[in-house]
Amino acid sequence: MTEPDAAAEARAAADRLAGASAADVLAWATATFGDRFAVVTAFQAEGMVVLDLARRADPAVRVLTIDTGRLPQETYDVIETVRARWGMTVEVLAPDTRAVEAMTSRHGPNLFRRDQALRLLCCQVRKVDPLAGALAGLDAWASGLRRDETPARARVAPVEVDLTHGGIVKLNPLATWSREQVWAYVREHGLPVHPLYERGYTSIGCAPCTRAVAPGEGRTEGRWWWEAGADRECGLHHQTPSERFDAALTTLRADVGGTPRRAERDRDVGGTPPAGHAGAAGR
Repeated sequence: MTEPDAAAEARAAADRLAGASAADVLAWATATFGDRFAVVTAFQAEGMVVLDLARRADPAVRVLTIDTGRLPQETYDVIETVRARWGMTVEVLAPDTRAVEAMTSRHGPNLFRRDQALRLLCCQVRKVDPLAGALAGLDAWASGLRRDETPARARVAPVEVDLTHGGIVKLNPLATWSREQVWAYVREHGLPVHPLYERGYTSIGCAPCTRAVAPGEGRTEGRWWWEAGADRECGLHHQTPSERFDAALTTLRADVGGTPRRAERDRDVGGTPPAGHAGAAGR
């Protein structure tokens, strides 16, 4: 499906599915896009609900997850549970090894603790770029976003045009759900539950960037807790403008092997790109 076609389909579907249930939204997606649609999940409670609803509509629905290289062991255990219990193939996306090597060589393995711009760079390399590469081959995808999670997500719609990824269709079937509704569904249907919830975690990501929340803390306080401000995002669903991040990313692209502009110049003059030269990771 071309970009204009996908965008037109998303806008039409947004009107047609206004007020539809999460199950109906996912049934529409699986029927409309087939294997050009996938559920993208980190296997938190919301993602498990979306995946369960989607597999009920189409047992062969594709499921993608991002292995950043820094996940807790418990997340891998949940992946194995999903594979064994539901007989599903989980497509695991991984970051570009050259980008990870260049980033950690320049900034160290724990760069995310020193500067928010470097934390965003780490998220870009380990999460955002791998997802972008996978979505380039799809016409639609689904996430577990809910409006009441963070201020940045307050306006997410059940069906959107994903301009960040070429105008494909993005589904947020649980946009209007409360956390209580999510957990009620999990319990009613006996879905696999990430073990870290039992240890006080309310939002689960990479191991060094996630902790249990203390009594009285908000749900997202366990993510990147050393940063100021409550509206912290990784870049998968919401971009945080930062000149320092842009500069760090430009430097990284050059470290990996040159910017796209340089690659184009090499081709224009008939030269051979230097060894290891490639475009930006996952793009």
